[in-house]
Amino acid sequence: MARGKTLFKRITLFGLVLIGLLGLPLAASAVGKWAEGPTHWSQARRDSAEIAPSPQTTPEAVVQVYAARAWSWRGIFGVHTWIAVKQPNAPHYTRFEVMGWQLRHSNTAVRATNGNPDGYWFGSKPDLLRDIRGAEAETLIPRIAAAAQSYPHAGTYRVWPGPNSNTFTAHIARQIPELRLDLPPTAVGKDFIPEGGIFAEAPSGTGYQVSLFGLAGVMLALEEGVEVNLLGLTLGLDIKNPALKLPGVGRIGMSD
Repeated sequence: MARGKTLFKRITLFGLVLIGLLGLPLAASAVGKWAEGPTHWSQARRDSAEIAPSPQTTPEAVVQVYAARAWSWRGIFGVHTWIAVKQPNAPHYTRFEVMGWQLRHSNTAVRATNGNPDGYWFGSKPDLLRDIRGAEAETLIPRIAAAAQSYPHAGTYRVWPGPNSNTFTAHIARQIPELRLDLPPTAVGKDFIPEGGIFAEAPSGTGYQVSLFGLAGVMLALEEGVEVNLLGLTLGLDIKNPALKLPGVGRIGMSD
């Protein structure tokens, strides 16, 4: 009987710790999202954040990866990610991303448009995750386009646990490990391994992960560090650039 009570106490304590680790960061994220105030999507900012170099003054090739808080309540939990590229001397950028509403109006959720490379995502300012220029960027651009075309879930979109926009960006990163892309812990869906896979390389290409349909898993990689995925939410520790990774909040510590 005493052993049973001890086990129950340990399970209860573990449950409370887990609720704290998952719930408190999400609560903080919800407060921050609420403080922004309500805005109709049609009135939210979509203009340039003035991060990407202008094509008119930048003749070299450019590859950039962005993340911005998702629209509405989704922003409490995660971000939307995309990749923008510019060929040498090109007058515009091509932006690769996955959008759920796109699938409702066509047979694919994948978009490749000559759009704003660094626009606010419905009011949320994007963060620059990766910036590659010159000869290296030029060699990566056709491979990025090919990886976008090979995305196996173009006809499916699920906000949680995936496949979604972050599943798409992680797919491209796995196809092109030279990007060494460490997606933020708030990129819900990045751990959904395409085509029902359970074992895969980490998106950065510097380690490996095990994931059960994006709902539970573990990742160990040089760039990402140690990450535990529970119900699509990430808890982790970045060792290379010391930081905690928390659901909703993201990184606390050194920047990548």
